[in-house]
Amino acid sequence: MDNRDAIGSWLSGPRAAAEQAGVDFGYRGEQLGLPETGPGSIARPGRRLGALAVDWGLCLLIAYGLVTHGYKPGATGNWALLVFFVLGVLTVGTIGFTPGKRLFGLRVAALDTGRPNFLRALFRTALLCIAIPALIWDRDGRGLHDRLARTVEVRI
Repeated sequence: MDNRDAIGSWLSGPRAAAEQAGVDFGYRGEQLGLPETGPGSIARPGRRLGALAVDWGLCLLIAYGLVTHGYKPGATGNWALLVFFVLGVLTVGTIGFTPGKRLFGLRVAALDTGRPNFLRALFRTALLCIAIPALIWDRDGRGLHDRLARTVEVRI
């Protein structure tokens, strides 16, 4: 006898199996008091990755044009990471978004005050540059860097 339901739930993951059992997880951001859709709702992963790609491309251009001038191709990526760090800290710490986030209609918000301060932006960006915390997500779609900095990326 073959029980394909058990195999399907195993392949779909524990969340799908729990939902089939009747567990209601709610929508992303419900535990944080955010709306399900529209302005102020949790940013979707596609928009976040698009914003990250725009910001990284911008930082590569700045590092190539102002620092390495193409003479050291391996060093351009290292300088771009430094530019990315400075860009993230300055823009998120002051206005709440980077150029890529603004282009994709996103902003970073602090959970308690609404606007991230400079130290919170510094901590969040440092964790983002390490990359590993950004790859660990919770059920609301927030990366570990956002959880530790007590921030959330929302739609504008």
